[in-house]
Amino acid sequence: MTDHEDASYDYDEYNEDSEEEAEQAQRSAALMESRFRGYLPVIVDIETGGFNASTDAILEIGAVIPCFNAAGQLETEQTFFQRIVPFEGANLEEAALKFTGIDPFHPLRIARPEKDVLGTLFTQIRQALKANGCKRAILVGHNAHFDHGFINAASARHDLKRNPFHPFSSFDTATLSGLAFGQTVLARACECAGIEFDNAEAHSARYDAAKTAELFYEIVNRWQRLGGWPLGELGELKK
Repeated sequence: MTDHEDASYDYDEYNEDSEEEAEQAQRSAALMESRFRGYLPVIVDIETGGFNASTDAILEIGAVIPCFNAAGQLETEQTFFQRIVPFEGANLEEAALKFTGIDPFHPLRIARPEKDVLGTLFTQIRQALKANGCKRAILVGHNAHFDHGFINAASARHDLKRNPFHPFSSFDTATLSGLAFGQTVLARACECAGIEFDNAEAHSARYDAAKTAELFYEIVNRWQRLGGWPLGELGELKK
């Protein structure tokens, strides 16, 4: 076989793989569109300078956008993480900073303005909505009301018109894990779910968003394995 023929063979194989990946992406999108009534779950964790969404600074935000794999199970497709510069006039509670271990004014801290970070995240989410045929994102968080409140307050603060998240509905993994595992603390729920959790890494938006995503996947996937959601033709992805 000549070098040219080798190249042709590799090209054909590449095309077959690309077509297979495209078909899987279409199946995943169809399943996502139907699974949560047209909503795309986006797992979010926010680290802040306090508990008041109107006055206290957002310091970090992590987000995870899932997809369905070939077995019809949720897994991670995209991730997002950014450190944030406190908005002008933001309140910073000493107790909150001590709890998270974040120094907002560390000279080596790479951070961006709040408005820019949310704009970038919202664009990424809107692209995922389009790819999955979903009409809106729904925020998934551990004690989701907290994260949702800060997202909404920041959106209002910067007059961001195209917030992709549902304005008040959310999926709370504290509630879901209370049902599934009898635990509401993230670390304990992960332990019960068989998910490794390092307390030394906790209270980082990147880490907590990733672990919250794993917990959400395990609950949804376990329910699917038990037959709790009739997948029908869309769920027959193993065939």
